[in-house]
Amino acid sequence: MATPRDTISHAIRRAAAQGRPAVVGFMTAGFPDQAGFRASLASIASAADVVEIGIPFTDPMADGMTIQRASRASLEGGFTLPWLLAELAAMQPRPQAPLLLMSYLNPLLAYGLDQLPAAVAKAGVAGFIIPDLPYEESAEMRAALDSHDLALVQMVTPVTPPERLKVLCEASQGFVYAVTMTGTTGKSVAVPEDVLAYMDRVRAVSPVPVCAGFGIRSAEQVARMQGHVDGVVVGSALVEVLERREDPAAFIKSLR
Repeated sequence: MATPRDTISHAIRRAAAQGRPAVVGFMTAGFPDQAGFRASLASIASAADVVEIGIPFTDPMADGMTIQRASRASLEGGFTLPWLLAELAAMQPRPQAPLLLMSYLNPLLAYGLDQLPAAVAKAGVAGFIIPDLPYEESAEMRAALDSHDLALVQMVTPVTPPERLKVLCEASQGFVYAVTMTGTTGKSVAVPEDVLAYMDRVRAVSPVPVCAGFGIRSAEQVARMQGHVDGVVVGSALVEVLERREDPAAFIKSLR
């Protein structure tokens, strides 16, 4: 039986077996409102291969204006991490795609590392992306997540030195999050040749699938990435679809 962390890489590889990059769809928890959260998640999970759920935070340093705006609205609407875990645990039927939580470190520490792994496992979460947790300081978090076979996804960038790139890829679980640019999320990326070459370098040293993220908004970008990555992360564009109250599953399908 596959462990929770293994379900992530398995889902991404299944997409590759179908001849396409996997789509990791990002949504901000509790946005645009709490009442519609489960329906939005079910819709995204029906079309995406993996779902990344962002935990709203007051200082989201890696996120551009769209996700900052969504996080603020969710917090003002009463978001808490216990609310999210209760919503996930209560969902029936369960989402079809593996679930990841994207969180900055402070909300997780505030919840308590002694309680977190069991609570998220009960909620059906398969792992975490924690952008502000350096690899060198991740041993305690990694040990906590290991207790329930939960993934800790590592992020790399175009300026990650080769030696560090190898270390991060070997440490990553589920997939490697290959950031397409230096800067924050939300800006569209033209996917020049140097970005494709960078993705090839990451794949060459990674034992787990590689997914490109930041600025992925169109089917043309996804097609250009094919053969250089195993999947793409679609964040700000999908949050904007939810903000406009449009169909997120239809948008995800349009990227293929």
